[in-house]
Amino acid sequence: MPSILFVCLGNICRSPLAEAALRAEAQRLRLDLIVDSAGTGNWHVGHPPDPRAQAVARKHGIDISGYQGRQVTPADFRRFTHVIALDHDNLADLRRIAPADGVAELSLLLDHVPGREGQAVTDPYVGDDAGFEVTWAEVTAAARGLVEKLGRG
Repeated sequence: MPSILFVCLGNICRSPLAEAALRAEAQRLRLDLIVDSAGTGNWHVGHPPDPRAQAVARKHGIDISGYQGRQVTPADFRRFTHVIALDHDNLADLRRIAPADGVAELSLLLDHVPGREGQAVTDPYVGDDAGFEVTWAEVTAAARGLVEKLGRG
């Protein structure tokens, strides 16, 4: 069964939204996946997603209030088939911490959106609520691309 871990810096904005979007898309298509999210940093371990991330998810019919931030570990590279970074800095960090025996395929999330390959997902943390809508649109498009790819795989 495919297993996907989304990774951003703090695991309170982008990666929980990506997790929620992929869970929703997989459920809609009745595709069995394991989905989780984590951060490369440890500042928000055990904390719920940013209230603005919760609000945008809720607006789209998804409750992420029960999610809790966690930090990525070397074991994640053996546990998941795909570890997907939300931006270039986190992808570089993931490449540095990936153990030699890791099996996960590493990529950027927007690599799964035709025409957006190599681009980073918008980080809404320092902006206003509108940035969270942009991020939601990006992670939703990527979720669609991922399930299409995984459904074929």
